[in-house]
Amino acid sequence: MSEIKKQKKKETFAPIGKVSNRWGWGFVSISVIMISVLVFIPMIQSFLLSLQSGQGNQLTFAGLSNYKRMLTDTTFRKALVNTFLYLLVQVPVMIILALFISVLLNDKKLKCRSFFRIAIFLPCVTSLVSYSLIMKSIFSGDGLVNQILMAMHLISEPIGWTTSPAFAKALIIISITWRWTGYNMIFYLSGLQNIDPSIYEAAELDGCNGFQKFFKIIVPQLKPIILFTTITSTIGTLQLFDESVNLTKGGPANATITMSHYIYNGSFGEGVANFGYASAMSVIVFIMVAILAFINLKVGDKRD
Repeated sequence: MSEIKKQKKKETFAPIGKVSNRWGWGFVSISVIMISVLVFIPMIQSFLLSLQSGQGNQLTFAGLSNYKRMLTDTTFRKALVNTFLYLLVQVPVMIILALFISVLLNDKKLKCRSFFRIAIFLPCVTSLVSYSLIMKSIFSGDGLVNQILMAMHLISEPIGWTTSPAFAKALIIISITWRWTGYNMIFYLSGLQNIDPSIYEAAELDGCNGFQKFFKIIVPQLKPIILFTTITSTIGTLQLFDESVNLTKGGPANATITMSHYIYNGSFGEGVANFGYASAMSVIVFIMVAILAFINLKVGDKRD
């Protein structure tokens, strides 16, 4: 009798399992089709377009000529150097700043924690137009920053934040850091709240101070989140476009132009629709993003 009951159970539940498997594979296949249509096929088309040259729709096969052109294009080299300068300076500063702020705002003794969290997070949800107007106003010739620096007698005349190449780059770095630090801070706060308080108590019993707890407990516990934010920040910086266009317009004399900004100019901004060359630069950006993401994963994901 028991064998008959088991057989009936198998016959009852087997079709349900098969149906659920079909539904699961159905949803997966839809995702695969959508990703292929919206991601992989455009990537292939972009690569094929990078092998062509011409203006508008008048394109002819040119092989690797667009890639060879990059080797002698001074504006491309300047955009590449600027993009990596923003990456090497801004991303570490933003990650470290977000990490320290999240530790401070996770302290239960701090009053008005919710207010400070919202205030620091708000810039990343501010519209691009408002954000650009705010930064231009603060860093203008008679803006708040110059007034404070002159009142403190640190400078004798207003700084040209958008007319000097060095200060224009500093303005973009400050703007990106101001806007996206709060975004990364939220990830670190969520990770800090998942750390068992007993770990801190044990560390205090062993005589650990604040710095030791930070480097021996917090940083190792948040390592996966730090890796994630580093990768996303790296990808975002390599695709930097808004700040270069809206704050400095790539100037002065292309001193602050980025890769994405130069790609846009080659496609739409200069009145000459050179889609082949712009696609070639897009392929280079994609390769750089993939390489840096792979390096971050290999360096950061060291499991025992």
